[in-house]
Amino acid sequence: MNFYKVIATFLTAAVALFALNACGGSGGVPSSMPGASGNSVTQPLGTSAVDTDTSVDNDPDDNSSILDRLDDMKTIGSTVDPINGDQNPYGLDVAKIDAGKLERGDLVACNFNDAANVQGNGTTIIALHPKVGATPLRIAQNASLKGCTEVALSSADDIWASAFSANDNPIVGPDGTLFTTLAGGPWHGPFGQTFAPHAGPFGVAAFYESNAGDGSIVRINISSGGAFTFDVIATGFPVNHGVPGSILGPSGLQYDSKHDRLFIVDGTNNALYSFRHVSTIPAGGITVSGTTFFGPFRKRAKLIFVGAPLNGPISSALFFNGHLALGNTLDPAGKNLIVEITPHGKVLDVKNVDTGPGAALFGMVATGEGNDTKLYFNDDNDNTLRVLRP
Repeated sequence: MNFYKVIATFLTAAVALFALNACGGSGGVPSSMPGASGNSVTQPLGTSAVDTDTSVDNDPDDNSSILDRLDDMKTIGSTVDPINGDQNPYGLDVAKIDAGKLERGDLVACNFNDAANVQGNGTTIIALHPKVGATPLRIAQNASLKGCTEVALSSADDIWASAFSANDNPIVGPDGTLFTTLAGGPWHGPFGQTFAPHAGPFGVAAFYESNAGDGSIVRINISSGGAFTFDVIATGFPVNHGVPGSILGPSGLQYDSKHDRLFIVDGTNNALYSFRHVSTIPAGGITVSGTTFFGPFRKRAKLIFVGAPLNGPISSALFFNGHLALGNTLDPAGKNLIVEITPHGKVLDVKNVDTGPGAALFGMVATGEGNDTKLYFNDDNDNTLRVLRP
């Protein structure tokens, strides 16, 4: 049995175990490595496809703000790579277990810029312990990570990365080993990444990836046998075709396990969307035009919110109660706003977390519940990782 097949078999078993114990939110599932059965891109549906799902989300709104209670802000530490000086942190997730170089609870980010601060030239992944005064630890450095914009960790702490400049989707082990770049996938400027443990008809679990080049959403299906396939489930999200440093497109992906729901941030239209029962949406299911949906599965898509106070949001975090925190990137100098929105589209709070230059917020993750809730975020003004807590 070859190396990748051994990895795939082990991780597929871990996928099933994690799915049984998952409690919701964003994050990662064990990666299904290539080599077991290959990979393929599923063809889009024909116009005759019919969506028979008539269910609706009718959970009552919880109008109690989480963000408003998080009034203590501390700096965890620098995100600058300690070896080559890469900077400008993008993407953020939490280690699920002790594995490789990671300890459970460690915060993992990737650097978008190199040491000369050239946008999109960063090639490193770093981690910090979730304590004030932590120092960065390099996890990996590889050209396939060039221009990394997002990371999502599996339950085995494998790191799935969206690499905009390299135009690939590397999977890196917690010890820093590069397993694969998922070559041959439908990548067009990878921009967002999140994990979904929900088992649907296309696999036992999945990762979702968004492209800033063509505005598409890709589901990477993980099969019980260790193979994977790609489904381009949505197309047409607005993009600005920006160069590194000014990119806007579908991003800030978050998966709500309780409802099998995918949230998508749209920094071009200043909007937030959701896809209901996303694990059952096939390739070619949804087409987006502006903030309107078409395609055979268009009724699964919902515009949750559009307009101010959103202003070029890219990153997001999912709180334990289903609320989302979105980070703006186009606020004027003196404002870097985090906006809390309910799944039904009500803005509950807006918090300014940096009074320096705008465009500092790239990467967020929430942990804990109640009085243990914490919101971690990257601050690119000073290359630090910060936390908001009660």
